Amino acid sequence: MKNITESMMRIVFLAAACVSIIAVLLICIFLFANGVPAMLEIGVGDFLFGSVWRPLSDIYGIFPMIVGSIYVTAGAVLLGVPIGILCAVFLVHFCPARLYRVLKPMVELLAGIPSIVYGFFGLVVLVPLMQQLTGSSGKGLLTASILLAIMILPTVIGVAESAIRAVPESYYEGALALGATHERSVFFTVVPAARSGIMAGVVLGVGRAVGETMAVVMIAGNQPVIPESLLSGVRTLTANIVLEMGYAADLHREALIATAVVLFVFILIINLTFSLLKRRGY
Repeated sequence: MKNITESMMRIVFLAAACVSIIAVLLICIFLFANGVPAMLEIGVGDFLFGSVWRPLSDIYGIFPMIVGSIYVTAGAVLLGVPIGILCAVFLVHFCPARLYRVLKPMVELLAGIPSIVYGFFGLVVLVPLMQQLTGSSGKGLLTASILLAIMILPTVIGVAESAIRAVPESYYEGALALGATHERSVFFTVVPAARSGIMAGVVLGVGRAVGETMAVVMIAGNQPVIPESLLSGVRTLTANIVLEMGYAADLHREALIATAVVLFVFILIINLTFSLLKRRGY
């Protein structure tokens, strides 16, 4: 009976894995089958490096959106990752038990807030604040980066905390035995040992930032031009798709699907880079 149960569960798990693989393959086939012909018709160079997006004139250049996605993601990572890692370290090695019971559910709650709610928060709180501080419209690259940094915090904190807790206690105790202080033992022994897991959290956070749509649409300004400053309006690849897919047709629609192909390749490159770094022991 036990062998039959194990065999059945093995089949169930194999079927689940096959369904996941098939789903990914179907998505890839749909994207590339519809997007690549559009790239070839427009011209790969004109599509990827063109600086003008004007669907009514059949001009489709997504370079401003590529730059906008990179800038917004980079800003979110620069602001959110250090805070997330330091917060994870605090929760594991510095946080009192009573405070931990309050902070941990709050961090988990951040992960469950819908992106549209974050967008409303940015629109009602961050945009007016940036208007007062900078005298600009408040909607732009910096505002979007700050909001995305807040949104990736629970991902970075959760994965980094798990990685730090997985480090054997003997590492910390050995550092103390050699005369290191509590802080040095944590930051120069435990944290480097958890580097691989922390990197996983960073990559997941980057993926969240690259793929975020609704919150960015509400506060980024949505201007299909290359941003000239931190306060300039910006349009990301995801925002470009969601703003125009509802009424797009023919080549315009295929160009938006091709934009999704570029986004897919971006995320694939990020994951492959992480795998390469992990394999080399960084």
